[in-house]
Amino acid sequence: MLQAALAVTSGGAVGLSLGLVGGGGSILAVPLLYYLVGVASPHAAIGTGSVAVAASAALGLVSHARARSVKWRCALVFAAAGIVGAAAGASFGKAVDGTKLLALFGLLMIMIGLVMLRPRRGGTDRDVMLTGETAAQLLPSLLGFGFLTGAASGFFGIGGGFLIVPGLVGATAMPILNAIGSSLVSVTAFGLTTATSYALSGLVDWPVAGLFVLGGFAGSLFGTRLSHRLAGRGRTLSLIFAAIVVAAGLYVAGRGFADWLAQGAAS
Repeated sequence: MLQAALAVTSGGAVGLSLGLVGGGGSILAVPLLYYLVGVASPHAAIGTGSVAVAASAALGLVSHARARSVKWRCALVFAAAGIVGAAAGASFGKAVDGTKLLALFGLLMIMIGLVMLRPRRGGTDRDVMLTGETAAQLLPSLLGFGFLTGAASGFFGIGGGFLIVPGLVGATAMPILNAIGSSLVSVTAFGLTTATSYALSGLVDWPVAGLFVLGGFAGSLFGTRLSHRLAGRGRTLSLIFAAIVVAAGLYVAGRGFADWLAQGAAS
């Protein structure tokens, strides 16, 4: 019962952060699942967290699709290349020792937190579209950025939005709103790919994943409503959340490297 309560609460915290500051919350899923909820291993935390990432992204994608902020052709090409990268990244991640993976994950959290301190900037091409005429210009960048971000997403079991959004902007010069909406196609696809890879290896705790997703949905709805009440303070909230991610990253990296060194000394 305690683990179930912690799973719902942790999912709610991730969903709240996603609804409140519009991104980055999935990076907290793995440390929460491993250190607080108590799943069996770092690999199981990544596999279980990937299920939650995919579910949360799919929910957000529905909202953006209704608002017509998704550039579907660009998004689907980017996601298709990323699926290949995510499958490769997940296979490689499963082969890496769990303590080393946590140490690297902590460093990634620190990097993401620092990136979040910078304001998001978008492009200016509101009418960008992947067609026969623009394919020669857009396809190489979409495929390249898509594969690389997918590989990082699969390796660490994260949504990868902090990479996907600037990747889409860089590849197409689309506005930030379109990049955010379009990125959720890839986040959903990458999460499903990573979750499938880990599930086939028996590294997904399905009861915990279900409770985590349930809490995430509730937290996301509450966070979205709260964000409207706190309109005008979005930048401040993002800075606070970035600081939390950096602090958590320092903890995860410290624990990971300490366990890594302890393993080396023992051997």
